[in-house]
Amino acid sequence: MRIALMIILAAGLAAGSLSTAKATDNALSAEAQKVRTKAKKLLDKYQADLARLGKESALAHWAAACSGTKEDYDKAAQCALAMRQYHSDPEAYRIVCELLRDREHFDAVTARALYVAKLAYEANQLPPDLLKQMVALSTEIEQLMNTFRAEIDGKKYTNNELLEMLRKEKVGAVVSPKIIELAKLRNQAARKLGYADYWDMKIRLQEYSPKQLLALFAELEKRTDQPFKEMKDTLDAELARRFDIVSAELMPWHYDNPFFQTAPPSEKVDVDEFYESKTKEDIVEIARKFYAGIGLPIEEILKRSDLYERPGKDQHAFSTNIDREGDVRTLLNIKPNTEWMDTMLHEQGHAVYDLYIDDSLPYNLREPAHIFTTEGIAMLFGALSKTPDWIAAHTGADAKRVEEVAEAIGEQRRREQLIFARWALVMLHFEKALYEHPDRDLNTLWWDYVERYQALARPPSRSKPDWAAKPHFTRAPVYYHNYMLGELFAAQLRHTLQEKAGGGAFYAQPDIGPFLKEKVFVPGARWPWPEFVEKVTGEALSAKYFAEEVEK
Repeated sequence: MRIALMIILAAGLAAGSLSTAKATDNALSAEAQKVRTKAKKLLDKYQADLARLGKESALAHWAAACSGTKEDYDKAAQCALAMRQYHSDPEAYRIVCELLRDREHFDAVTARALYVAKLAYEANQLPPDLLKQMVALSTEIEQLMNTFRAEIDGKKYTNNELLEMLRKEKVGAVVSPKIIELAKLRNQAARKLGYADYWDMKIRLQEYSPKQLLALFAELEKRTDQPFKEMKDTLDAELARRFDIVSAELMPWHYDNPFFQTAPPSEKVDVDEFYESKTKEDIVEIARKFYAGIGLPIEEILKRSDLYERPGKDQHAFSTNIDREGDVRTLLNIKPNTEWMDTMLHEQGHAVYDLYIDDSLPYNLREPAHIFTTEGIAMLFGALSKTPDWIAAHTGADAKRVEEVAEAIGEQRRREQLIFARWALVMLHFEKALYEHPDRDLNTLWWDYVERYQALARPPSRSKPDWAAKPHFTRAPVYYHNYMLGELFAAQLRHTLQEKAGGGAFYAQPDIGPFLKEKVFVPGARWPWPEFVEKVTGEALSAKYFAEEVEK
């Protein structure tokens, strides 16, 4: 009797517990549905607005870069400001943050879209007048940089014509006060948002932690110290012979490039010999055939692109995704030489990445996994212009001649990688210092870093704003580290692709395009970059594979 009663009581308690649990589940389900509905409503409007503003801004920037006119630059500035003003809405920012506190109710793609939106809003929670000042000043400096033509004896020269001249002698003096003013404005904005300074804000909004980024560059510095010293000792001996001086007398201008960010010409080979007999149209055709051969055709991209020099046009190169629906185009100033073959392959690398991102993703995830991953793809392809087997296969060069100079080409490529790595260390640390204390003696500090990382002698009594001639301080602030991380990713991905190819040349594999589409391009920005890199290469990003390449 007692046992039966206990069973009845237990059954009743169990039924009550199940009833309570079910009611709780229903309540949670109702709350989850309410949150999901709210998120969908917000994201639907946000993605539509972003697509409209993004397209307007991209088209305006394209027009300005192509024409160089003040009217077009003013319009580009207005569009850039409109995008920032849209993201300055405090109520929308509050709602996004509130929704993210309930992220467990969302699928992974929705949660990621909300988080990426949060980053965009967070960067723009600023007073309207401050936003307007920052955009206007940045655009003014960019126009000065893009349309500047150095003048010697009454004749004006383009960047291509002045590659070996120190253009910075005049440009730096013109724009340096404006860059410092802009740095202070940017710091003012960052501190209003609770960041230490603009550098700290930009790094965090790029989904890095400062500690993580600085650790990667410390690893890079350590791994390249000895290879760089050995390479530069050999290079210095060559340059001393060339200029008939002793190595101790070498000055920065002896290294060919104003910033020593690229290698001086090799004594043993000039890779231009494989391109100088081409026309500028040939350079485009070589790239077109190559990309078609690996399953990544670029014909539609080329139809929309602007490829050759013209007065007033932006003298640099870039790729842009106008609408994230297939209108991808590139701007270049092609000449028949190695540099522009590299740049052509590089920019089409950016373009095919954008072109093949999954268009079913939310608009704000139809971007590369990270800035440095698209740079990595571009660098992976750009480097082929200086790869002997690729040159022999794609330029019509004499195979025997290519074989004769293959070792020298490889040595020059290694020099370029080491020189760029040390230059990137200068840029990272100088830009960090610029925003920490913009009123310090930046001219002296610049040469302090140049001496430390690049081992260049400081010119006697030099106190000019040489650093200010670098356009990235204005047009792509706190960005340069992404180029170097792109090189790290390219080296790590190259290792992955070569293993997949059984140790052979990855670029000769017909399935390279489909592999990159599936593993790298299609995912877009659906995952944070550390997760993405591990999915693609099987390990976390490091300087290991880059170091192995430059140690060979």
